Amino acid sequence: MDQITEVRELLVADRERTSELIASLTGSIASMVEASQLSASDDEHDPEGSTIAFERSQASTLLAAAREHLADVDAALARIAAGTYGRCERCGGAIARERLLARPTARTCIVCAAAG
Repeated sequence: MDQITEVRELLVADRERTSELIASLTGSIASMVEASQLSASDDEHDPEGSTIAFERSQASTLLAAAREHLADVDAALARIAAGTYGRCERCGGAIARERLLARPTARTCIVCAAAG
């Protein structure tokens, strides 16, 4: 199996896992919001209020990160389709196979990534 096929399979599997995570987090957040609307609790004065607010904030942060990761995966799949996958977006050089296997969404080679 060639490198692109191997990485594409990794990306497709990652996309599926990330989509499932997004659906789960979205459901969790919706449940939290619905539960808070149905209760007459006052987050500011309720001893559990800060915990609920923290959990909702944490889930929202995880959801944002998952959506960003999904966008990175989709961009990598688009680069594969366009034939530009595996080329550094800064210097145009090849991205090492090991880097792509470790981080299939990588857009830059190690040298350019280290340069910031």
